[in-house]
Amino acid sequence: MAKILIIDDDSSIRALLYAILENEGHELREAENGRKGLRMFKEDPADLVITDVLMPEKDGVELIMELKEIDQEAKVIAMSGGGRGLDATFNLRMAQDFGAQRLMVKPFSTSEALEAVNSVLNG
Repeated sequence: MAKILIIDDDSSIRALLYAILENEGHELREAENGRKGLRMFKEDPADLVITDVLMPEKDGVELIMELKEIDQEAKVIAMSGGGRGLDATFNLRMAQDFGAQRLMVKPFSTSEALEAVNSVLNG
């Protein structure tokens, strides 16, 4: 199974993804902001990073740009529910422009999360 790093400032989203992916047998780590997530990726690269777009300290777009500088082949799923006066589509399009392979709009279902993870890992 894959090593997956979940990065989101919302602990309930991290817990939800953790529960969904733990049942699939993945090795999981989590971070509450982009700065910590980037540090964790540098110390022990993950097979997949799932990141929120809007977070304190380092947002998801900045994180994706820096991940791609470290590893051009880094696999990333970006997720957003909107915020800061922007809808989720705008935020996610920005993340995709900087290298996210898949996008998820919050709230998402278990099947949507699993489909996104499986398609990126197996794609």
